[in-house]
Amino acid sequence: MLQPSRTKHRFKHRGNMKGISTSGSTLAFGQYGLKAMEPSWISARQIEAARRVMTRYARRGGRIWIRIYPDKPITARAAETRMGKGKGNIEGWVAVVKPGRIMFEVGGIPENEVKEALTLASAKLPIKTKIVYADKFKVT
Repeated sequence: MLQPSRTKHRFKHRGNMKGISTSGSTLAFGQYGLKAMEPSWISARQIEAARRVMTRYARRGGRIWIRIYPDKPITARAAETRMGKGKGNIEGWVAVVKPGRIMFEVGGIPENEVKEALTLASAKLPIKTKIVYADKFKVT
């Protein structure tokens, strides 16, 4: 699973997910992408589950890019613990995803296979998503 090898600070604030994603909102690598339609924290386990189902369905053809990275630590206190005594231990890592963010990109696979792979991947994620296409008439 994805997680940072080292971080500057051990804990982070929860923050907020207001607004829409400005960076990472357009396709950069592949011809097809999976776009987030609502804000959420996506855990490293969910990213790995989506990646696995896409690579399995694509049968090692084409290329898959993961555009999100879980770099935010999530802490939890032990059950039945009294208040105080500091912040809990790190339980996992999440990626902050805002609406409009491209989470995964796929290229080099036929369109019908891409649609099925991205649909299966979206079932592993806790948010509504949309499949987006690169401009087919773009001249480079």
